[in-house]
Amino acid sequence: MTPGVRPLIAGNWKMHGLRDDGLALARAVAGGAGAAKGAELLVCPPATLVREVAAALEGGAVAVGGQDCHAAAKGAHTGDVSAPMLRDAGARFVILGHSERRADHGEGDAAVLAKAEASMAAGLVPIVCVGESEAERLAGEAEAVVTRQLDGSLPDGFAGAGGVVAYEPVWAIGTGRTPTESDIAAIHAAIRAKLRARFGEAGGTLRILYGGSVKPANAKAILALENVDGALVGGASLVAADFLAIAAAAAA
Repeated sequence: MTPGVRPLIAGNWKMHGLRDDGLALARAVAGGAGAAKGAELLVCPPATLVREVAAALEGGAVAVGGQDCHAAAKGAHTGDVSAPMLRDAGARFVILGHSERRADHGEGDAAVLAKAEASMAAGLVPIVCVGESEAERLAGEAEAVVTRQLDGSLPDGFAGAGGVVAYEPVWAIGTGRTPTESDIAAIHAAIRAKLRARFGEAGGTLRILYGGSVKPANAKAILALENVDGALVGGASLVAADFLAIAAAAAA
């Protein structure tokens, strides 16, 4: 971890959760948050649950975020959710540029940049995701891909907004596979160097999360690595005990 930086453990629920089970999960996470006081906890439910989860968690130790937003504040964009809408519903963060959005919806760096700018204008903290495919890693291009995504996806005001970067190797998401600790450390070091070069001193303390099959069994080792300032957790965030175990590893 980065000295003096409070780790962030963010749960990306993806397209999971109806009202009753979503609220039960949120309350279970909040109920166990005391065991991870050294970390900041965040849950990102589907858009249909943001308002109710935020209301259930209001005043507690667990923040709420969205999983995506549109680049426009309002308009004729059927089916989309704007950053001001998320903020109005009680969100404080928003995940942007997740590999599933980039792959399933064709979102490139320019689209992620526009969404990050919109989220900051609405008072949300953007969590911008970057990461390479397996083919890119095997070709020795992982670092180049990630730094290129950072160049294209981060707006100028990102550091001032307390923005967060999440490194998620695409081939590790939901597969149970993770890079080696040295591979993770190398990419996080490259991200840190890029953030320092772009944002100066502020870039040295922006949080860099690791994501990609994070679970209780590997969380402690990953979170102990230099420049790993938390985790973006997928499947394990749907089980309160697992998510809290990861958070406890970050707070240890």
